Amino acid sequence: MTDSSRQRDAAARRRRTWLSVVVVLVLAVGVVLVVREVRAPADPPAAAATASGTPATVAPTTASPTTASPTTSAPTTSAPPTPAEPAFDRARLSIDDPASPWVVVNKARPLAPIDFAPADLVPIGNGYQLRAEAAQAMDAMIAAAAADGLTLGVQSAYRSYDYQVGLFDAQVRRFGEDRAEVQVARPGHSEHQTGLSADVGGGGCDIESCFATTAEGRWVAARGPEFGYVVRYPDGAQDVTGFKYEPWHVRYVGPELATELQRTGVTTLEEFFGLPAAPGYPG
Repeated sequence: MTDSSRQRDAAARRRRTWLSVVVVLVLAVGVVLVVREVRAPADPPAAAATASGTPATVAPTTASPTTASPTTSAPTTSAPPTPAEPAFDRARLSIDDPASPWVVVNKARPLAPIDFAPADLVPIGNGYQLRAEAAQAMDAMIAAAAADGLTLGVQSAYRSYDYQVGLFDAQVRRFGEDRAEVQVARPGHSEHQTGLSADVGGGGCDIESCFATTAEGRWVAARGPEFGYVVRYPDGAQDVTGFKYEPWHVRYVGPELATELQRTGVTTLEEFFGLPAAPGYPG
């Protein structure tokens, strides 16, 4: 082999050696780049823009179909509050004026004037009279009871001052003053004189305590307030009203007050209006 041949072979071997080195280096660099790509997070848009020198355009983020959007609840509509019923106005009508349907007369509260006489009395049959409003209500109550198969009748109604004088004196002569004052009011202290009270009967019992046990008596106690009538002298209230139990004695006060008394369970006008009890006459 000549020297020139040997030189050519040596040069070829050097080229192959360098080529092998270059290939190895290229492969190594490629591996490094792949590893970095796998390990390193993607550059944020701002960094990419800085690196390239071109302002980066950030695309608006669009929620994917699987991303839940905020739930917008429909406004809850609640029922409007029920307005509270106004308190019963106990001062709406006078309890002192004898012409008022709310007048309270008892042993401690005489009528003023003491010989008061109503100006609007009307007949209700059998020679009896009541004030016009009370008479109309009495007719309606009797008719309603009849519709329920019951028979109510008026046994007494308006009594004048002079009539009460004679009645009271007769009771005193018969029973003595103490007993008479439990059964009959003195003149000027009687509810009958107002033209707003009546004695009713039916069911085979008139102006007696047995009226409370009749169908008519029970009906009057329960349904009377619808027509403005209350049992004025209830059982167990003699120490308040001054009179023994009289289930037959009804007093017209108007449906508004009568139903309020029934609703509250207050059985006497004295207690309802906060008046002193009147078990006896003063002095």
